[in-house]
This record gives sequence, C-alpha cells and structure tokens, in this order.
Amino acid sequence: MINRIRAIRKQKGMTLAEVAAACTPPTTAQTIGRLETGMRNLSLDWMNRIGMALGVDPQTLVKADDRLVPQMIARLTDSGAEPLSAPRDAILPSELVDSEALVCLTVEAPQGEYRSGDQIWMRRIMPEDAGRLINRDVLVPRSGGRFAFGRLIDRQGSLIGVLPPGAGQRQIVIDNPAWVAAAEMLVRKL
Repeated sequence: MINRIRAIRKQKGMTLAEVAAACTPPTTAQTIGRLETGMRNLSLDWMNRIGMALGVDPQTLVKADDRLVPQMIARLTDSGAEPLSAPRDAILPSELVDSEALVCLTVEAPQGEYRSGDQIWMRRIMPEDAGRLINRDVLVPRSGGRFAFGRLIDRQGSLIGVLPPGAGQRQIVIDNPAWVAAAEMLVRKL
C-alpha cells in the first residue's frame, strides 16, 4: 500500500517537524519521515494520529496502487516552468479539509472579478469567528433558503454586512446567520 503523507504534507506547506509536533501525543520528525518513506509500517493508530495532525481524513493518507491520481510535475518560478525533482500526488481540495466542511459556489453569470464557469471553494466557519474575515469574499445563509455572497465589510454583534460584487450594489445585512463560508480557492477552467 502506498501512502500520500509526503504529498499532503507538502501541499499543506508543513515540515516533518511541524507534523510531528501536531501529532497527539507528539512524535519526532524522524518517525514521520520513516512513515512517509515506508521504512516504518503505517498502522491504523499512526494513520489516525497523522490524519489529525494534517487535518485530513485518515483514509486520504493511503491510496490504491491501480487508481489514477493527478500528479504535480512542475512548478512555475521567476525563470519559468521547472520540473519537480520527482512527481508527487496532487491532492484535491476536497481532501484537504482540516476543520469545517468545504462548500462550493458556482458562478453562472459574471460578477465583479468572477467569470461564468468559475467555482469558488469556501470553508464554513462559525459566525463568531467572522471578524477575522473582513475584506474577504464570503457566502452567508439568509432566511427562506437564500444566500448572500460578497465582501464581508462589517460585523457588529450578531449582524454581518456583505457587499455583493456587482457595481452599484447595496450592502446586505444578515442577523445571526448559522454559519459563514470564506472563499479559499478559485477554480477556473481555461
């Protein structure tokens, strides 16, 4: 069985030491390195510990040999496209969930900087944490099954103010929403 610990760790921008420290109980970077390379067996206990440290479902750490997986093969630098020293698995955004669930907003008509066909991947958070999202694009549920989407411009108590992306739009104020989803990733087909 092949594991994807290294690919997930690199995609999340974590070092071996950071993953080791995030394990419960903490372990050593050397142990994580041995688990990554297969020099040490990846037990269910280790899968659970490392999955929690990386913020992913433990099943994401392993893959079947026969499944085709997207590969990262190059990186774009100041001097142009350069090959990676070795290809590695490209982990899908839906597998990198580290807390609340991801939701996706699809754009059907151009709005501000967004084009038709765009997908905006967003992470749900609790409304009391929305203060840290000022000037970020958010999706907020409203009454009657509707939503408000736009730039979070104000949060006062249980009130959240959202400015839609279209020109000349007026602020929408939502009182006590169940959650707020912050834009994390834009997927745009070329």
